[in-house]
Order: sequence, then C-alpha cells, then structure tokens
Amino acid sequence: MKKTLMACMMIMLMLASACGNVETTSNPNTSREPKAETEESIIPKNTSEYCTDDRINLDSETEKYFYGTWKVEKHLGFANSYNDASEYPTGQKFIGDELVIEKDFFSSKGLKKYKKYQYELKNPVYQITEACYNSDSFYRSYKILIPDLNINDEVKVIDISDPSTKLRIPVSVTFFVVNNDRVILLSEATIFELKKLLIK
Repeated sequence: MKKTLMACMMIMLMLASACGNVETTSNPNTSREPKAETEESIIPKNTSEYCTDDRINLDSETEKYFYGTWKVEKHLGFANSYNDASEYPTGQKFIGDELVIEKDFFSSKGLKKYKKYQYELKNPVYQITEACYNSDSFYRSYKILIPDLNINDEVKVIDISDPSTKLRIPVSVTFFVVNNDRVILLSEATIFELKKLLIK
C-alpha cells in the first residue's frame, strides 16, 4: 500500500512540475497583442456613392482660397474618356501660363498659345456645381484619376458663368478645388495642377 501511495505521489509531483514548465504557443487568432489599426486614409469617412449636384454659390472659405492669380504648374494626366481636343501625350501647352480668378474679374487670356481659350469676363458668377466627398464618388462622376487624391478628399467642381446670359463661359475650363488647398484645371479631357501666385 505504501508503495502504491508513493507511486501515486511521485506521479502527481511529476505532473505538477510538468504543468509549471509547459510552454504555451500563441494562437494568432487569440493573441492579446493589439491589432494593427486600419489606416484612416483607406476608409472613407463619408461613404456617399455620388456627388451632390446642387448648383450653389461659393462659400467664404472656398472664395478666400480660390480667388487669385494661378500659374499652370504641371500636367497631371487625362480623363479616362476620349476627347479629340486633348493633346496627347503632354496635354495642351499650358505649362507656365496664368489664369486670373477674382471676385469681379476672370481672365483666361494668360493661356497664351491658344486663341480659343482667350476670354475675359467682368463680374463672373462662380458656382459649385458638384461636391464630391470622397475620391470614389469623384471618379464615378468624372472618370478622372487625380494623382495624390486621397479617399477622404473633398472635391468641389467650379464653373464660371456670364452674369448677363447666365450661360457657362464658352471656354473649355473647369476647376476642381480639393479641400480648399489645391486647384486642378480641367481643359477638354486634360488635367493640370495650378499654383497660386503671391502678387506683391
């Protein structure tokens, strides 16, 4: 009996010591390590599938940013649609040319190499014709991939009209204002980055 009791105690001691030394392998599904956070830049905050198409006047923040003299800085690419008037592969020869966009005056006469783009207008009507609250809705409407456009960027589409006729100016220029810190020029199916000039 003593031998059996002693054998049982030995087995229990061996089991107890073995339990204390067991290495646990972590199961990746039950790991307590914090999961990598999903980047905000790849999840749209506003999930609107389409742009709003209400024609509204510029808000004060957009006016403050949009008004000024702009220089065409670089060619960004083309819309994913065919347009005979777009000059492949570099786009229209606008680089270095200027546009004046002021509250009481608009001029595209700085686009010097093209007679058909020469236009001036006193007291133009600037309107946001569409607002896209993420890059997906913008692409869905315009079929344009703007380099460095992030998923949560807001794009306002701005048209210019003649106050007397209420018609859009007869020059193929449209402006995309991105987050009120970037202006893109669309001409035909070609897009250009604009840089605001500081006038002394």
